[in-house]
Amino acid sequence: MIFTLAAILLGLVLLVWSADRFVLGASATASILGVSTLVIGILVVGIGTSAPEMLVSGIAAYQGQSGLSVGNALGSNITNIGLILGLTVLFIPLRVKSKLITREIPLLLIVMVLGFFLVRDGNLSRFDGWILIAGFVAVVFRQIWEARHADNDELEKELEEEIPHDMSLGVALGWLLLGLVLLMVSARMLVWGAVDLAEYFGISDLIIGLTVVAIGTSLPELAASVVAARKNEHDIAIGNVVGSNLFNLLGVMALPGIIAPSDIDLAVVSRDYPVMLLMTVIFYLSALASRKGRKISRIEGGGFLALYIGYTAYLVYSSI
Repeated sequence: MIFTLAAILLGLVLLVWSADRFVLGASATASILGVSTLVIGILVVGIGTSAPEMLVSGIAAYQGQSGLSVGNALGSNITNIGLILGLTVLFIPLRVKSKLITREIPLLLIVMVLGFFLVRDGNLSRFDGWILIAGFVAVVFRQIWEARHADNDELEKELEEEIPHDMSLGVALGWLLLGLVLLMVSARMLVWGAVDLAEYFGISDLIIGLTVVAIGTSLPELAASVVAARKNEHDIAIGNVVGSNLFNLLGVMALPGIIAPSDIDLAVVSRDYPVMLLMTVIFYLSALASRKGRKISRIEGGGFLALYIGYTAYLVYSSI
């Protein structure tokens, strides 16, 4: 058990650090190659911060732990809104100014509905996985188009200050490759530790994926959102959550379907998906209200956090 806990802890620490280095290297490389600021912020950083979830889910699915993969995808989305956004807003109320972000949240809701129809039969097939991948590709092209046609969006101004412009191509590629290698190593360690922990306590891999693994793979988003909020970059803080959730549903959820098609626990449909959908709807309403001049308040942040704590407590209680 000591080795298991050590693997989980070290895997989490390495996962956070390597994800940060990977995003830094990818952003700098894209900037040097002439990619626009908005494309880097929306696409490169968005995929980069979801890289931990993708690698963990891919490895877990390859090892036959599809419950861990699905739990990681849904749990990360719930964690992003309930824990990460909740904590961020609790300390620093946020206001959405970017038109791009307010257009992304309805798209996130549409993707959620699509995902629900694919899993409501209790099976995630290879066909379902390819549908999600097709959606992922469509969203990527849509975001590139949106970024290139955005006119003086508030998000671009905030991103310009965050993207490194003083790094050489060699250094940028070095961080990119090092981050990617350590991401794979740390993801492998985390999956091994999580599976061992589940077997030791007799808990399903779905529950471990929804809690321990979801929190761990969402830590890069927590760091990015808190730092952005402290710098008064509210649109980046919120955009991190929206972009990550989109990629989790389309990219991460697709992996267990493509790699290891299997039945999934029906609790995903009756318990976890409705919680994720409810949190996203509340988040959307709060974001819309903030576009009209007010901020997402600490009370709302406390509400997100309370929902997350209540949901997690129920998972732990039901498992025990």
